[in-house]
Amino acid sequence: QLTTLLAERSAKRGDFVLASGRRSTLYVDCRLTTMSPEGQMLIGREALAALRDSGWPVDSVGGLTLVADPISYAIAHASALEAEAGTGEMVRSFTVRKEAKQHGTGKLIEGPFQPGDKVVVVEDVITTGGSALKAVEAIRAAGGEILGVLALVDRQEGGSEALEAAGLTVISLVTAADLLPLIPSA
Repeated sequence: QLTTLLAERSAKRGDFVLASGRRSTLYVDCRLTTMSPEGQMLIGREALAALRDSGWPVDSVGGLTLVADPISYAIAHASALEAEAGTGEMVRSFTVRKEAKQHGTGKLIEGPFQPGDKVVVVEDVITTGGSALKAVEAIRAAGGEILGVLALVDRQEGGSEALEAAGLTVISLVTAADLLPLIPSA
């Protein structure tokens, strides 16, 4: 269901310049899915199941704002429903700013993140892995222990391999190969 929803709402064929600067014939705007009620429900359920299956003792999830936010919130919400049903532990979510606030406490990480947390970095789309690595750096600097990276979509363009080369395990819920056959014609 999640793959179909992403293909219908978020994926497009054409000629695009990505945030990484690369050109691609596939564009995936996950926000069209991650910010929808159905997307939130499916992502929360499937991402939390993937984290539980990994065996990682996750305290919190988060990544760079804006793209990781709805995914990490969906996971936290799904974990609260599990905890309420007595079938799992709650997972907190947080967000990593692109730069520290210039007022107040000057935080780079917002939300209930705590130093010592065992963290899974959340990413909407992995292309080069650069955004996830930026989040990893900020979380480690704040005292978090990185368990791995969870991506909603892996474009299969070397980003997962770059993250793995940096010593990070990557879990992807959907790949470009999963999406391509399902993308509606223009």
